[in-house]
Amino acid sequence: MKLAPLLIAVVVIHTGHLANAAALRVAVHAGELHRRDTLVSFTVPPAALGWQRLETASGTAVPFQVDSDGKGWLVLDEAKAGTMKSFLLKPGAPAADAVAVKKDGALVRLTVNGKPVAAYQTTPSTPPPGVDAHYAHGAYLHPVHTPSGRLVTGDYPPDHKHQRGIFFAWTKTKFEGRAPDFWNMGKGDTKVTAATEFVAVDRTWNGPVHGGFASRHRFTDRLTPEPKPMLNETWRVTAYNVAASGGKAWLLDFVSTQECASASPVKLPKYYYGGLGARGHAAWDPVDAVKFLTSNGADRKQGDASKANWVHMGGQVDGAPAGFAVLIHPDNFRAPQPLRLNPKNPQLCVAPSADGDWEITPGQPYVSRYRFVLADGPADQAELERHWNDYAKPPVVSVAME
Repeated sequence: MKLAPLLIAVVVIHTGHLANAAALRVAVHAGELHRRDTLVSFTVPPAALGWQRLETASGTAVPFQVDSDGKGWLVLDEAKAGTMKSFLLKPGAPAADAVAVKKDGALVRLTVNGKPVAAYQTTPSTPPPGVDAHYAHGAYLHPVHTPSGRLVTGDYPPDHKHQRGIFFAWTKTKFEGRAPDFWNMGKGDTKVTAATEFVAVDRTWNGPVHGGFASRHRFTDRLTPEPKPMLNETWRVTAYNVAASGGKAWLLDFVSTQECASASPVKLPKYYYGGLGARGHAAWDPVDAVKFLTSNGADRKQGDASKANWVHMGGQVDGAPAGFAVLIHPDNFRAPQPLRLNPKNPQLCVAPSADGDWEITPGQPYVSRYRFVLADGPADQAELERHWNDYAKPPVVSVAME
């Protein structure tokens, strides 16, 4: 299993004259790609960690933010392939927050400039009338919106009541000789063999460039007399203040880290679905009301069981096209990862187990990284490829104290 660290950007630091430095020169190199509305990050030298004003060469202020890991973030408006753009970081007042994260009962809501992007359901939501209580589920994202405010996720669909917004669940597992199923939630017979349980929201943050939350879940095997924790999971979900695709898209990063909760490994036999799941809007429930597109140009039928760098699902919402794409990070296990594109329902899964047996072993965290492009309009293959390149091959940054 490949457990490589995420490479957000390559940073070259020149640290001469730190004691007398008054500013940090930040050079962003586009590399081989034409960049537009591109997220850029770099490690901020300790001497500059308190500086918050970022300026262009002409002195115009640019939103800038330093995260809890000491990485500085900005949005590169545009740079042609092979060019470099220079910025100056200096002491000064921070830019106003644009991304806000607020707790609202059992929800954690993420907004950009006051517009809803996504909500995180912590504890189990209340099933709609007529749906059995054992289908109640938490630890997922829903509702999820495009910049125009159109909803693109579904919850408690009549055909698969266990499916919900954006979630993470394993279907076929082997744990200490048992086979808990975290995906199906009983399949209608009320025999729930496993549960993904919300534990806590550890942190939320706001900012001029991004905001988000970090939370914890517990994957519990219920096939024992006393439920037994199988995996501990953390989520880090980040929304960005990026007017992507000409203002038609939000960018939302999703990182799941899973670790064994005991000395026993979690075996994941070959199976065609299980992993990151997403359910589309209820308006897409009719079989011909939703369309899929993968990075290989494949549609729903061709893309099912294929491997791709990204996949888009969308359809009409309130009289206009809308949808979302899942970008798969190249450092993910078995990337480009296998896909399950449901032939009858607006549902997809990124399913590494489709490529064969594997396992999560004690002391070896399993990290999954995805970026969601939540967009108005139909799928645009060239634009989604550009987004994936920005995600997979970010600009190189060099910094020098002045």
